[in-house]
Amino acid sequence: MNKLTIQGVSRVFVGRKGATTQALTPIDFNVRENDFVTILGPSGCGKSTLLRIVAGLDQPTTGSVLLDGNPVEGPGAERGMVFQSYTLFPWLTVEQNICFGMRECGTPEAAQRERAAYFIAKVGLRGFEQHYPKQLSGGMQQRTAIARALANDPKILLMDEPFGALDNQTRVLMQELLLGIWESAQKTVLFVTHDIDEAIFMANRVVVFTARPGRIKTELNVDLPHPRHYTIKTSPEFMALKARLTEEIRAESMAAVEH
Repeated sequence: MNKLTIQGVSRVFVGRKGATTQALTPIDFNVRENDFVTILGPSGCGKSTLLRIVAGLDQPTTGSVLLDGNPVEGPGAERGMVFQSYTLFPWLTVEQNICFGMRECGTPEAAQRERAAYFIAKVGLRGFEQHYPKQLSGGMQQRTAIARALANDPKILLMDEPFGALDNQTRVLMQELLLGIWESAQKTVLFVTHDIDEAIFMANRVVVFTARPGRIKTELNVDLPHPRHYTIKTSPEFMALKARLTEEIRAESMAAVEH
């Protein structure tokens, strides 16, 4: 059923000489099957920290994360992670990078190649199967990373500002590419961003975080129709959502500066 449940999750970091920083106050929310949820908030509000906890890369100070009722206690193949930085293995080709997780799980080689070919086509990388990461643009590297995550057939895809380092034109193309894949595959996605347009365009629900220590301030449903084209960003409905979220984020960004 691919349901993610976050119950009372908080995170306190302990620094030098015992100094503490609270990144997250206790958070509760659910991500339903086939949801595309974006987490939006000012810099340093704990968005990425929460995503790392869901991925099993960090442990909460309090609370728990459940996926289909099973506690998350560490990294697992049922959760695919795509980072902002390019995390491909530089010594592996595009095809080998995409096959890596499947190989580690013991998938037969023929099935690996077949599934890799499917997602290479999905992300528009036919003809680049034998290229190495250094031979690819940033957008092509992120397409490879997305294909690698999807090829493992995770229950939920976790994305930490995956397009943040791309130029604006490539970013828009990548948004449309990922949204098209989600619309056809109906994969459950939890997506962190600081970009309001991106948060609205991608999601069927936007979760707004307060300034640090992060907590949920607002949850906003995005009822824009699918399939979505970039021109929807100029529609009155989109602009109304953007105006509301801009005010929410502006207030929190000012609070962060004052704090």
